[in-house]
Amino acid sequence: MAAGVSRKISAASARAHTRRPKQSTPFQLPSGLFKKILVAFFMGLLAWAYQAIQPPPPRICGSADGPPVTAPRVKLSDGRHLAYKEHGVPKNEAKHKIIYVHGLDSCRHDAVIATQLSPDVVEGLGVYIVSIDRPGYGESDPNPKQTLKSTATDLEELADQLGLGSKFYVVGFSMGGQVIWTCLKYIPHRLAGATLIAPAVNFWWPGFPANLSEGAYNQQFPRDQWVYRIVHYTPWLTYWWNTQKWFPSSSVLAHSPAVLSRQDLELVRTRPGRPYEAQVRQQGDFESVHRDMIIGLGTWEFVPLDLNNPFPNNEGSVHLWQGDEDLLVPVTMQRYIAQRLPWIKYHEVSGSGHMFPFAAGMVDAMVKELLLGQNSEPQI
Repeated sequence: MAAGVSRKISAASARAHTRRPKQSTPFQLPSGLFKKILVAFFMGLLAWAYQAIQPPPPRICGSADGPPVTAPRVKLSDGRHLAYKEHGVPKNEAKHKIIYVHGLDSCRHDAVIATQLSPDVVEGLGVYIVSIDRPGYGESDPNPKQTLKSTATDLEELADQLGLGSKFYVVGFSMGGQVIWTCLKYIPHRLAGATLIAPAVNFWWPGFPANLSEGAYNQQFPRDQWVYRIVHYTPWLTYWWNTQKWFPSSSVLAHSPAVLSRQDLELVRTRPGRPYEAQVRQQGDFESVHRDMIIGLGTWEFVPLDLNNPFPNNEGSVHLWQGDEDLLVPVTMQRYIAQRLPWIKYHEVSGSGHMFPFAAGMVDAMVKELLLGQNSEPQI
């Protein structure tokens, strides 16, 4: 019988044999599956972002799920409807016919030159005024193809359908004042005269000295500077920025009293309420105030500072009225416009803010100046 072989095993070897093998990761995604999950997450995030920046569809007046039509309206050549409101003497008795254009976040009822004009001037001068709802506001259909020119031609069509004659006056307040620039560009042959009341200014208009436009821009509240930049450079973000809750949006759209001057605050206290407030944006915020800002602060297809005098033979006149304490529209930019366009009759109202047309006697003075050339500015 063969003898057994004796083998020595070291302690280290014994421990190695008895040691439990290392545990591997209990679960590990295959690399291909991880990439698919990452792509799905990214696509979901993009879909959410896309939905967040898309405004809801408008609730068009007169449609099945839209607000009712209560105002008189004309049907324009492209099929849209433009709502209006008449003021003053009957149209067929009028000596002077005016189309009034409202400002941002307003409507046909906010016709300051009609509501503040004294009966003596209305009757004495035979003044007829028609105020409109600009596209997307009140009961006027939205215009998804809206341009600077389209609003001017809307007014021309309105005048023709209402029978205002070959020439008529136009008056615009604040953002509505920008529309008057477009009338001076595109339908000057139809104008008997024009008045711009504290017209909103586009900080990116070519022709302004850089130090002037930058200085005026930097005077705006930081929250509004952000809004203006977004509207101008990334208009597709306008709806999201003005409806999100993370950062402060437009102080104007929020009706912040911080944008009002001392005189503005006093005038606002005396103004009657707006029982029609809900009608202003009833077709959607985007179709009214947001599109308004995009058009007004976007890249313009013409330069107002290069306009020619529409009345070279003094057959009419253009007036620009501005309060020197306006916190919304910088007076410095209006002064420069008046210097560049000397054919504009510039009226600067001392101690006044943006709401100066509501001061006693102010509208009478503006209308007399437009219609008669009488410089009868009241003391504010």
